[in-house]
Formats: sequence, C-alpha cells, structure tokens
Amino acid sequence: MGKFRNKIVLITGASRGLGAALSHRFAKEGATLVLLARRVEGLERLDAELDQYDVETTLVPLDLSKPERLEALPQALGEKYGRLDVVIGNAAILKALSPVTHFSPRDFQKIMDINVTANWHLMAGLESLLKQSDSPREIFVSSGSAHHVVPYWGPYAASKIALEMLVQTYAAEMEKTPFKINLVDPGMMTTAMLTQAMPGLDLEEIPSPDQMTDVFLYLASQQCQETGQIFKARDFKN
Repeated sequence: MGKFRNKIVLITGASRGLGAALSHRFAKEGATLVLLARRVEGLERLDAELDQYDVETTLVPLDLSKPERLEALPQALGEKYGRLDVVIGNAAILKALSPVTHFSPRDFQKIMDINVTANWHLMAGLESLLKQSDSPREIFVSSGSAHHVVPYWGPYAASKIALEMLVQTYAAEMEKTPFKINLVDPGMMTTAMLTQAMPGLDLEEIPSPDQMTDVFLYLASQQCQETGQIFKARDFKN
C-alpha cells in the first residue's frame, strides 16, 4: 500500500515539468489527485500516463490568472471530497527576460497574478478543506532567483520573494495548528521554463524534475513537523 493511500493531494501546474513529476510520484504512492493546469489537453495526456497507478484523479483545467474561477474551486472540491490533505502550489510563469522597465503592464501583472495571488487564493480558499485533514500540509515552490539579483529576472524574482514572505507569514500564523506549511526551492531542472530562460544551456548535467520530488513527499507526510521553512530540493536527505 502506498504511503499516501487515502490522502487527497492537489497540485497546480500539474501537466508538465515538476508538476507532472510530482503527479507521477504521488500517484505511485496511492494518492487521490486533484490536478490543475491551464490546458485540458495537457491534463488529459497526464491522466492517461497515470492510469498505470490505478488512482482516482480529478482534472481541473483552470487559468490561475482568473481569480473568479479559483474562487469556485473550494465549493466544488468540498462537495466531491469534503477535505484536502495536501496542497502543492507549483504553477508559475516567467515571461520573456527583459529589463524591469521594459515589461508590459499586462505581463508584469500576469506574473504576479499566477506566481503570488493565485497561491494566496489557494491558502485562503482551501484552508477550510485542509482543516478537515488530520495532517494538513501545504507546499509552495519558490526559486533561488528570489535571493540573487540577476538582471532581466526582476518581476519573476520579485514574485518569488513575495511568495516566500506570504507563505512564511501564514505558517507563523498557523503555528499552533496541525498545519505544516513550507516552501521548496527545486533548483535548476530540465524544464520548459529553463530552456525558455537559457536556450543555449547544455542540459546534459542538469537534473530532471523527477529527481527533485523526494522533499515534497517528506513535506506532505505526517512525519514532517517543520513549518515556515525553505527547503532546497538538491540538498534534501531524509
């Protein structure tokens, strides 16, 4: 029996990259999965891949930059499941690298909407469902760019440092509850975002998203007692 049998795990940005790797990993451990991504065809492709694990999946095609659609999610999940055990806020966008003042207002806002505001909606909207779990866990994906000034990465880096402060504040506020709320910096991985940011990079020595999933399994487990921390996936040893 998998470690997450009878656990309900929600993952955003689930259809590719780290999100897809996490979907496979939690499915392999028997979790019931709620999978969010913008494109339905990506979710359907992932769902076909997950058939091998014989787990229940709910596919939610959702544009995280549209808050009115996010607001309807808690009621729908509450009616279907009554609770959530694990929420993983993985979805993020980079947009084209550019000087700070060259970003269009629309692109700047979309980065903030998906990388920060959507995660706030997950915290606020899904809190009541997580309270029905005996071990509620929330994990949000940050980036090393939040702590290093790199030209042309400004809005993305700003969104990640904002996310870190938001999550760590929320964790401090929930410290006396069963909630354990943490962040993961997965480091450089062979993803579409990496090739977008560094198109000439030799990917041969870069780890795949599959190699970054161990820390998420730990942080989602009852074994995890840390909260408000940032974990580096490459350094994690359990």
